[in-house]
Amino acid sequence: MTDERQVEALLRELAPQVIGLLVRRHGQFDACEDAVQEALLSAAQQWPEQGIPDSPKSWLATVASRRLVDEWRSESARRRREENSALMDPAEASTVSDSDDTLTVLFLCCHPSLSAPSQLALTLRAVGGLTTGEIATAFLVPESTLAQRISRAKQTIKKAGAEFVLPPPAELADRLRVVLQVLYLIFNEGYTTSGGPELHRADLTAEAIRLTRLLHRLMPGEDEVTGLLALMLLTDARRAARAAGDGSLIPLADQDRSRWDAEMIAEGVSLVSGVLEAGPVGPYQVQAAIAAVHDEAPTAADTDWTQILALYDVLEKVSPGPVVTLNRAVAVAEVHGPEAGLDLLGTLDDDSRMNQTHRLDSVRGHLLELAGDTGAAREAYLRAAGKTASEPEKRYLTRRAERLT
Repeated sequence: MTDERQVEALLRELAPQVIGLLVRRHGQFDACEDAVQEALLSAAQQWPEQGIPDSPKSWLATVASRRLVDEWRSESARRRREENSALMDPAEASTVSDSDDTLTVLFLCCHPSLSAPSQLALTLRAVGGLTTGEIATAFLVPESTLAQRISRAKQTIKKAGAEFVLPPPAELADRLRVVLQVLYLIFNEGYTTSGGPELHRADLTAEAIRLTRLLHRLMPGEDEVTGLLALMLLTDARRAARAAGDGSLIPLADQDRSRWDAEMIAEGVSLVSGVLEAGPVGPYQVQAAIAAVHDEAPTAADTDWTQILALYDVLEKVSPGPVVTLNRAVAVAEVHGPEAGLDLLGTLDDDSRMNQTHRLDSVRGHLLELAGDTGAAREAYLRAAGKTASEPEKRYLTRRAERLT
């Protein structure tokens, strides 16, 4: 018998490679992706018992090609089968190229014609090798809903006439930003789930880091890819210390830093240090630098908030937005006092982008508490608790309010 975890890891690595192989051979990304998913399921059922074949990529390509042939031989697809008969010989799958189309698949899944939820779902399925059920569980939606989302995404790509090639150089930077955003969204959903009983989903953070490592290997000269990988490592290094035994959130200042992952921190610091020395910086590099300052402080009291504030000043210039302002307000409060931080928070009160999130009230409650206005702080914490769908965050915020009663 073969270790199921070894099989799972191999299948996730091979999934986008086999999709790329079939799309280049047969076209029709939507049909090829479906066929590869069925081949992955067959492998997940057979390989742990029968062992991994000598050429696992060829095995998957052959099985997936046969699935395509079966589909194209159906009555509803008879005409297409006849027109494409030269493309449908499964024996061709025995000759498998060593080329890796993972990067092309990733860019296709993050096509700008797709909505962000569709990009997330399609990336996790086609590049991450996750099943529809696994993705649905991660994002707390019914499997049928997620399946429809993926199906519509593939049809949208088809209607957009997207070709299975990397974007031309003139478009690469913009498309790469979308890819990085999708990977960061996957990581954030895993690190602090948007809803449900769990504070974090380690499977999602691990998958986001795996995919970003893969992107870093494929595009080693892109400093923002390096910055994003460093940011994920430096953030995820604290995961073990973020929750109490009952699952409740433990804020950064109160965490047991001996539980932080020193190897991840060292790797993250090394990565971000290297790109910061190279020249102009992007937002992921700056965020990674901020995370590194936090991670390198032996205690919360040792945190260099002056340096963090300086980095947020840079971040606000390269990537302005309400979330940056929100986080910068905390640094301002640490350096110049809570009243200064509250003044900065006030600039967000009329920002419609912050209306649906609990984070503005959560930070306001924290700064009001530091300023000694316990009544207003309590009200802010309760408002924040009422806005979050995350049960651990809701418990944390409610307890903060109760302490001020």
